[in-house]
Amino acid sequence: MTDPPPLHRPEPDDAALIARSLDHPEAFARLYDRYAPDIHRYVTRRLGDGAADDITAETFLIAFRTRSRYDAARAAARPWLYGIAANLIGKHRRSEVRALRALARGGTDPVAESWVDRADSRVAAQAAQAPLAGALAGLSAGDRHVLLLVAWADLSYQEVADALRIPLGTVRSRLNRARRKVRAALGGADPTLVHDVQEAVSHG
Repeated sequence: MTDPPPLHRPEPDDAALIARSLDHPEAFARLYDRYAPDIHRYVTRRLGDGAADDITAETFLIAFRTRSRYDAARAAARPWLYGIAANLIGKHRRSEVRALRALARGGTDPVAESWVDRADSRVAAQAAQAPLAGALAGLSAGDRHVLLLVAWADLSYQEVADALRIPLGTVRSRLNRARRKVRAALGGADPTLVHDVQEAVSHG
């Protein structure tokens, strides 16, 4: 007689992991395993490879240090982590804008290179990205955060509101403003641009 297969135990939600980590700090490593690759990918697209390692590490260090204040009613920690990362990215605002402008000019820049090098099959030719980069550079930091959290982190409007600690209505107004500005900046340009940002601009 063979032994019965082991029962599959569902993975604990993020809030449960964070609560457990208060007494068993090693449990927090599972949260890192769940989300670090996505956070790293997002930061790379915003600031390039050079900053991604440090900001990802700092995001989880801040999360670990402040985990006792985590709202246990929120089962998913993803918006919380992206919010921490967005705050850290905000400290590099000038670098991000400079990189976007470099890409808009068709020049080389570590961030611009990471954007192009990591392009997938949905992304058009490099030359088509320049107008979009210029449009993103022209957005305010707050509007750019909202647009790219929707487009590149795939957060819902409510998750963006939670991440940035702003009202849902503010997310909607910032996103609408960002869409208008990007559409205006791309007037007459090849619409076959970075697919995910283009979709975020086109829908809504």
